[in-house]
Amino acid sequence: MKLSPFILRAGSRSAFNEVLAVCGISGVIDLYGRQDISPMVLGRMGQAMFHRGPDEGGMFRVPGVGMVSRRLSIVDLKDGQQPIHNEDGTVTVVYNGELFEHIEQREKLKSLGHKFRTECDTEIIVHLYEEYGERMFDHMNGQFAFALYDHRKNVVILGRDRVGVAPLHWICKDGKFYFASEIKSLIAAGIEPKADVRGLDHIFTFFGVPGRRTPFAGISACLPGHYLKLDLNKSQTDVEDHTYWDFNFPDEGEEYNPDDAEKLTDEFQQEFFRSVELRLRADVPVVSYLSGGVDSATVLATATRVKGEAVPSFTIQIDSPWYDESSPARKIAMQTGSPQTFVKCNSDFLLDGYHKLVMATENPVVDTSCPGLYALAGEVRRQGYKVALTGEGSDESMGGYPWFKLNKAMNMFDRGRFRPGVAFRRMWRHIGAPQVPWSEWAEIHSALGGPVAQADVYGMVSSTRRLFFDDDVLNSFGGQMPFHELELNHEAMKNWHPHNRSLYVGYKTILPGLLLNHKSDRVAMANSVEARYPFLDENVIQFLAALHPRWKLKGILQDKLVLRMMAERMLPREIAYQPKKMFRAPFGDTLFEPDSQLVQQLLSEESLRKTGYFDPKKVETAISRCRRKVRLPWNRLFQEMGLISVFATQMWHHVFLGGGLCEAPTYTPPTDTDVAGSADRSSPISV
Repeated sequence: MKLSPFILRAGSRSAFNEVLAVCGISGVIDLYGRQDISPMVLGRMGQAMFHRGPDEGGMFRVPGVGMVSRRLSIVDLKDGQQPIHNEDGTVTVVYNGELFEHIEQREKLKSLGHKFRTECDTEIIVHLYEEYGERMFDHMNGQFAFALYDHRKNVVILGRDRVGVAPLHWICKDGKFYFASEIKSLIAAGIEPKADVRGLDHIFTFFGVPGRRTPFAGISACLPGHYLKLDLNKSQTDVEDHTYWDFNFPDEGEEYNPDDAEKLTDEFQQEFFRSVELRLRADVPVVSYLSGGVDSATVLATATRVKGEAVPSFTIQIDSPWYDESSPARKIAMQTGSPQTFVKCNSDFLLDGYHKLVMATENPVVDTSCPGLYALAGEVRRQGYKVALTGEGSDESMGGYPWFKLNKAMNMFDRGRFRPGVAFRRMWRHIGAPQVPWSEWAEIHSALGGPVAQADVYGMVSSTRRLFFDDDVLNSFGGQMPFHELELNHEAMKNWHPHNRSLYVGYKTILPGLLLNHKSDRVAMANSVEARYPFLDENVIQFLAALHPRWKLKGILQDKLVLRMMAERMLPREIAYQPKKMFRAPFGDTLFEPDSQLVQQLLSEESLRKTGYFDPKKVETAISRCRRKVRLPWNRLFQEMGLISVFATQMWHHVFLGGGLCEAPTYTPPTDTDVAGSADRSSPISV
């Protein structure tokens, strides 16, 4: 069989390249036959994600199937060019991510008779498929998205990691299936970007888009723990969606609940140290993000012990004493001997770089800390590093957010039919969101599987949609709320401890929708940096899921107890038991200053009418109230978050849907000329 890919070497970039992210994949599949896939279309798709893999790229084409990869070399720097094939060329894969146990898997597969040509983890995938077929995911521990073509069976498999670190998007149009790590690649293939107002509605509820839906009409995300299968032998190929993994917890009363705290700490330390050790595997230096909290401090301290040498750290320094965590971070760095870099950010800096953040994440971004994290990743890359460890996933696995404590406090006096927590919750909701009827709260509870910790926060945030959306947009929702689209296992949830139900909802919402998409993976990738997450290791997740909630949240104040007990072995007690502080930046205040030209442009009556999502009078009223500070602090907070969502949505529309709202740059997909200028067609691959 003759394959006709060409290799794209690091070279010129498209007009987009103000934003630079790690490996990326994309491709086109003919669903109705074996029509040739245009190499120029594939070339544009690859060029649109040059930033994800500036080191090299590759293209694979056979009749009916075309795939592209971009690579940021981290493991096996001299080899591992993609696409990669099995021994006889009958299985081909393009891949984004890391398989952290690739060394062990390689040896196991060799013992079963498989032959390897490289030391790259990508080659593991084709041999896992040969050995296990669609059960291959059971043997993949890592963060990944890939597309695999089985030449013999004429089948395509696309898979995404368990928690959703690596993005994977797709759309069917005109008889073809398009897929890509980034939506920019789909636009480069000729998919016209249009808004999905239901996707935008998710931003006003979950601070992100956590499920299948995206802000772009017709474009879906492959869910974490899922894979897609396309059988091209059929006259009309359907996209089959399969679940291979989901978060799970023991039934209430059957959790692991030891009496020996030291023994438990030893067991957790073994799992966590192993996770960090795996994520230090790289043929390039690894650094660590560092805030002032116990999560990143523990990651840094553990990495230092595992490596036996100091690990460089990078910290955001906010120009506000209320938000800044550089002082405790400095103490942690000194304690671990870490060479520390500070990246200074103020409100103007965060606001001026907002369009880069939106272009990188392809979403309206609500969290005000995200521009600072974008700058942090940029400094990591500027200093020549490609890999950074981070502490995301700790709060999701144990319940470190304030709403977990508030939820437990409201319920702590409930006994049987005596339930004062119901009265406390009703009072809190009436103060925070008086416009939400009780019937809607009941509907929210039903969709979330009960009164979980996030219900009140998400419900109050969601209530702001009435304060901003145009009436026609609200009517188009037809009573449907974003909560209805969450795919939760309600039957299993009924058997879990209430704390674990809330953890499950967090894993399904804030983790993929906000943390990994807006704050961590996509922001790091936009600067050609791979972020790695020790707390999101599958074995760490399973260990903490099995653990009794009293070791995760003790009383109503002591969160992440088992983590803090382990941290105290490596760090001073005042660091190990430092209270959780939500990382935010003083960007929201800038929005309401009358002299902000960017905000005036995006939130002007003309711009708001041009996009059609929001009622200009409603927006003007909300801005006036926030400037006068006429509401209660928590009520004002939710309204400010709604205004930031309006601003972010307007910016997203400007960047991707035609511009004309402000002076910020817009996304321009690469042209055939860009592709022709960067492609090296002198390196064909044959098998």
